[in-house]
Amino acid sequence: MRRSASAGSGPGRLRLPGPVRGLLGVLRSLGIYYRPHRRGALDRMHARFAGRGDLVFDIGAHVGDRVASFRRLGMRVVAVEPQPLLAHLLRLLYGRDGQVSVVQAAVGAAPGTATMHLNLDNPTISTASPDFIRAAAGAPSWQGQRWEQRLQVPVTTLDALIQRFGAPRFVKIDVEGYEDQVLRGLSQAPPAFSFEFTTIQRPVARAALLECQRLGAYRFNAALGESQHLLHTAWTNADGIRAWLDALPAQANSGDIYALRG
Repeated sequence: MRRSASAGSGPGRLRLPGPVRGLLGVLRSLGIYYRPHRRGALDRMHARFAGRGDLVFDIGAHVGDRVASFRRLGMRVVAVEPQPLLAHLLRLLYGRDGQVSVVQAAVGAAPGTATMHLNLDNPTISTASPDFIRAAAGAPSWQGQRWEQRLQVPVTTLDALIQRFGAPRFVKIDVEGYEDQVLRGLSQAPPAFSFEFTTIQRPVARAALLECQRLGAYRFNAALGESQHLLHTAWTNADGIRAWLDALPAQANSGDIYALRG
């Protein structure tokens, strides 16, 4: 789970205006996710799945640190982000790069609209999933998180993005409890993709694995947190990664499951 420490939300803290808190949350994320020491691990992970000139999708691009990694590796990027402030930031950072396309939308099972629940202090965990918020309520390590604003956003699908931009070599999905919905909007199997999981919402990850099986034969691996380190020396099938996920202790919190076709 890509989470930054919250500010302005605890007891006795000064309650700043919403726009100020939103801006501070974005600045905090920039400071965390663009730290130079993260670059090497990100680049080594992404280089496993795509190379120079390949098209990749970043679904839930947030502040664009993954976009930066993809571009260092010479990849073409479609960065999709529904939050207006973050989409504006992505355009400021990458709008002059002809190899990056920014799409301001959520991604789901079908085109339409969705309600985004915004966490002003910690925009990386804003979500279109009310179930995600309910699962976080009272869970250890999630204390103090608040989703205080709602915003209607357009929804597109992976199929629609493929029709518009072409078929990607790799798709990264990090959408806070909406990962299975994103995969339901996909009818053709990409060579590789990743999706985030949390231990407070294992059923979403299991549903995402079922979507992977619908798409075709994939092998799986996983990385915990932001380690960018694959845990298993040998890739496994869906049953194997599902058993690993079910046995994972709650304090592991989150990570990414990687799927490789064939």
